[in-house]
Order: sequence, then structure tokens, then C-alpha cells
Amino acid sequence: MAVQEMTRKPEVKKRPQVATMNAVHDLPVLVARDKGFFKDEGLDLEFVTTPGMAQVTTSHFVKFDSVFDRPLDSVYNEGGIDQYRMCEWGIMKRAVEANTQGLRGRKIVALGASMSKFAIVVAGDSKYYEPEMLKNQAIAVTPNNGSDFTTLKMMEGFLAPEHVKRTSAGSMLKRLEAVRDGKVAAASLMEPWISVAQKWGLRVLIESHSTRSEAAGDDLDGPTLKKMFRAQARAVELIEKDPTPFIHYFIRETGGLLKPEEFQTWRLLHAAPQPYTRERFDDTYNWTVKWNMTVPGATYENTVDNRAWR
Repeated sequence: MAVQEMTRKPEVKKRPQVATMNAVHDLPVLVARDKGFFKDEGLDLEFVTTPGMAQVTTSHFVKFDSVFDRPLDSVYNEGGIDQYRMCEWGIMKRAVEANTQGLRGRKIVALGASMSKFAIVVAGDSKYYEPEMLKNQAIAVTPNNGSDFTTLKMMEGFLAPEHVKRTSAGSMLKRLEAVRDGKVAAASLMEPWISVAQKWGLRVLIESHSTRSEAAGDDLDGPTLKKMFRAQARAVELIEKDPTPFIHYFIRETGGLLKPEEFQTWRLLHAAPQPYTRERFDDTYNWTVKWNMTVPGATYENTVDNRAWR
């Protein structure tokens, strides 16, 4: 009697899915993708574009209490992306709170490559001339994202926490319009929208660099991440040598509101991804807890995994 052999279908391995959102977060990823640096590392990645607040076309309105309902977070939680980056404090909040809410886990896997600036701007004819004059005045931000956290970082040197007021006014374009139209006192912006604000005659009160972090699920292994970060580091070398060939990524986000020669390239700053240290975790996490922007009780061990460097 012949033995009938069972044939097993080969397992189809999914390509790692990497998010791209705003150029201010993702420029090294975009350059590495388009220059073929990921392929040079032997990587076959799928790039997933998610809506970002820098996009002129975005209609997404962010609330202060709905972090995991946002497009990028929802896609990640449903398995549609495996790796992404955003502002350092935003990644911290998500890595910590995903565990407490029983959502798909993610770890901080690197200090990111992008450190481009955020700025707080007011109308050109505003009566506010210095940050402390914004006491109890609404500053439009993206709640619990880079513009929110960096606003607190910039303002805490001038005002007590109870006098720093933030509100949501929509996308970067919408909050610029709200400042121009007198609906809010100020807005927190990143590039290319700081350059748009200057073109419109708005006044920059204060600005600061804002570092990004990289997040990934546990199923994305260290050697793959190492190759991804090496490709980004190669892109950073090109960007830091001369960013002008790459500003089209930013200009596209404005939908024609900015010409290439009007973009302020000097605000861009990038460096190779690097391990996320325990000291940095302690400082950043304790700061977010102090501002009641994430829950207490997290540890370096359950939030950070520098497996790309092991």
C-alpha cells in the first residue's frame, strides 16, 4: 500500500513593512529607499505611507485622548506596518502605553536619525514678542506628538506648567491659518511649515531641535534593523553634505505653497541612528511622567531593545 505523503505549503514570509509619514521624521528613510541603499544591504522592504500632519492634503483631526486611534498607530496595531519613527516622546508614550492597554507590543530600538527643528510662531502683527507672553494663551499643536512635546520643552523654561496652554487646530496648514486668522495665539510647527510661516510673514518666537526615535515590533530581528539603520546612516551622509537635492520631499508636502528656494534648509539636522541609552530613557521617561503625558511604572528593560547593536 503506497504511503501518501502530505505536502506542506511553503511558508510565505512577509516583507518587513516600514512606515513613511512626514519628511521631517523620515527623510533618511526616503533617501535610502530612493537611492537603493536598503537594497544594497540585501533588504526587501515594503514602504507604507501613512497620513501625517505635515501633509497639505490631510483631513485627520487629532484629539488629546486618542493616541492609538490615529492612522499610523491603527495600522501598526493591525499588523500593517512593523517599524516606524516619530518624535522621541511620542514613541516613548506609545511603547509604554501599548503594554498597559494590551495592544501590539513595540520597543524603542534606536535614537533616530532626524533632529530637525520645531518652532512656535505667532502672527506678524501679534502683541506677543517672547515666549513668556504666551501665558495662558492657546498654542495649537498635534496632541501627544512632536509639536506638543517640543512645545512643552520650549515653554517650561519660561512658564509654570499650569500656564502653558495647548489646543488642537488640525494639520500644520490648518493651525497656520488659525494663527493668521486670529483664532489661536500661536502654533507649533515643523518644516516645511516653519518656512511657509515665514513666507506668510508670521513671527518665530522660539525654536528647538527635536530628536526622533525608532520603534519596532518584537518580530523584526536585530540583524534586519542593523541593516536598515546602516542604510539610513548612509543617507544621512548625503543629506548632511548637501540637503538641497532632497528638499523636494518637503516641498511636495505643502502642495505648492512653497518654492524650493523658499525652504530653510539650515533647520535640517541628521545623524546616524544610535542605541537608546539607559540614561536617555531615564531622563526622557521621567520628563513625560512629570508632565502627566504617560503612565508611571515602565522600565528600561520592558521599553527599550537595542538589538540592532548586539
